[in-house]
Amino acid sequence: MLLDEDPGTLIHHTIGNFNIHPDKQAITRINDSLSTLQQSRDLRIREAESAMRKLSRHLNSLSTQHEEAVAVHDSGKHAAEIVELDTKKFRIAKAASELEIESERLESELEMLKERLVDLESQGLEGDEATRREREADDATILRLKIFRSLGVDIEPDEAGNFNRAVIRNSRKGDVHVVNIDPKFSRLFYANYFWSTMQG
Repeated sequence: MLLDEDPGTLIHHTIGNFNIHPDKQAITRINDSLSTLQQSRDLRIREAESAMRKLSRHLNSLSTQHEEAVAVHDSGKHAAEIVELDTKKFRIAKAASELEIESERLESELEMLKERLVDLESQGLEGDEATRREREADDATILRLKIFRSLGVDIEPDEAGNFNRAVIRNSRKGDVHVVNIDPKFSRLFYANYFWSTMQG
């Protein structure tokens, strides 16, 4: 009985009964999504290829710079520069150490001088008793030397400051006598000897 009907009508009714319109819409949506995905994939591939070309160019540039740097680099000269810098560093460290030692010495000397200044200020202008005695003894020695010179006798000190040599000039005779003073002889002996030499 089915074959008695028009096949076209049967197909039309069959298609209507299957309700394929939602399926066609789903297929259309899938095709659109696939197309969008393909476009996005193509775009990412192009971007990756562009980045790869850029990185390749950068790599070539760096390789060229590296080759030039290696060609210019002189290991012997570099080692000599390192040695020179080490020498300079050692000299600077040595100088700094010496300056530090000298600074400590000067600080110690400054402290000693400050203490000495405090002592001197506390003693006043005349100084302490020992200083006054020493100054008076020096004044007496200078006075004696002046008296001796006025009589024509020069007393000469040695390196230690001891007066052990006398030069006696006799202006009347034009004589000069050099006397080495020996401590084993008394002062009276030398006084008489000087006097007789000046008078004779």
